Amino acid sequence: MSALKIKKGSNSHSAYNLRPNFSDVIERHTLAVLVENEPGVLARVIGLFSGRGYNIDSLTVAEVDHTGHLSRITIVTSGTPQVIEQIKAQLGRIVPVHEVHDLTVEGPVVERELAMFKVNGTGEKRVEALRLADIFRANVVDSTLETFVFEITGAPEKIDAFAELMRPLGLVSVARTGVAALSRGD
Repeated sequence: MSALKIKKGSNSHSAYNLRPNFSDVIERHTLAVLVENEPGVLARVIGLFSGRGYNIDSLTVAEVDHTGHLSRITIVTSGTPQVIEQIKAQLGRIVPVHEVHDLTVEGPVVERELAMFKVNGTGEKRVEALRLADIFRANVVDSTLETFVFEITGAPEKIDAFAELMRPLGLVSVARTGVAALSRGD
């Protein structure tokens, strides 16, 4: 018996259509998850990601309704459109989860992050670090004769750009809060 000669990517009318019907483009999405503020909820949400091999790029959690005992978890993750849909569906099935919103697809979003940078330098590098901090509207929150600690807020891209410029000037360490995001308008 001879093997079947099926061309990869045959036309869509063939029973042997081997073309994938999904996208393999990796997209970054910001998810807002409204949950009950009770012990173990964050562990269940994080367990969903780790158990299925999904990565979390950023995670912030805060109580948003004290009387209603509700917290908001903002998660930035990456994946194919199918993976993102699967994440949203699985998050929605967790019992203490009230709502899951994909802010990336629901419309315009305001994203902000807080970061602190410790920069070690003297002489010309120190002057350049201060000049760049002024351009990026970063505040000096601590200073010694050899180091600065800068505080900066803004979009994650702004934080990334500031970090890249500070690296050659003596960047020692970075602390970032993670993304806080809200949809714009109504």
